[in-house]
Amino acid sequence: MADLPKTITIGDMTVNRLGFGAMRVTGRGVWGDPPDREAAKALLRKVAASGVDFFDTADSYGPGISEILIAEALHPYPAGLIIATKGGLVRPGPDRWDADCRPASLRAACEASLKRLRLDRIDLYQLHTVDPQVSIEDSVGTLLELQKEGKIRHIGLSNVQPEQLRRAQAVAPIVSVQNRYNIDDRFHEKMVDTCTAQGLAFLPWYPLAAGTLTEDSARLADIAKRHGATLAQAALAWLLHRSPMMLPIPGTSSEAHFLENLGAASIRLDADEL
Repeated sequence: MADLPKTITIGDMTVNRLGFGAMRVTGRGVWGDPPDREAAKALLRKVAASGVDFFDTADSYGPGISEILIAEALHPYPAGLIIATKGGLVRPGPDRWDADCRPASLRAACEASLKRLRLDRIDLYQLHTVDPQVSIEDSVGTLLELQKEGKIRHIGLSNVQPEQLRRAQAVAPIVSVQNRYNIDDRFHEKMVDTCTAQGLAFLPWYPLAAGTLTEDSARLADIAKRHGATLAQAALAWLLHRSPMMLPIPGTSSEAHFLENLGAASIRLDADEL
């Protein structure tokens, strides 16, 4: 089998094909500070030093904590490091994730992310969800205004359906989609194919289903054993093979788990294994 592409293009940006999801550097339930802020920052520095050049976060992680820790750990940012964040979900309290994609709210969210991340421009700003109370045209139109003002480099979407993608594309150029997708949960299979056909990056969130997707998979275990790999590595390898536009962003609070995930990039699956 031919070698997998090692990089992916997002708009005019090129990054390595395994990114890092920075949701889990926050406290339990994605709320508040992590148990050890210095350990969390050390992990972020380790990730960057290991060659990962795409970090995905959101203003709702913490809320605000993930962005703050990224800036504290990595600013001034190394050349070529791409930081993607999101706005449109607010956190009134633990275990609450409420949509708020009103134009004024999105503008305020973007401005706050710029300050926390210590950036003049966010490389990839993603609409975190579609607010049933606000048309996607109005939400994406606000992001387009921010892009024209130089505060956003590229616009992405998250948690969208194909028709919503089409409507958004009628308003502004879209470079990426971030939906839930993993080897067990393929609800957004058609979206992966759409992104592949259009050259849009697809960022699968929950790529390992928090470690649960592999518990009962004898077939996956057999493939992992053949490659001397862990179940998680085999599952990530499948994602990398699924589409050249796939950009997995596994997240963890553990350096050991991060290094394990990184090893997935070296696994080559044959046609029967796929």
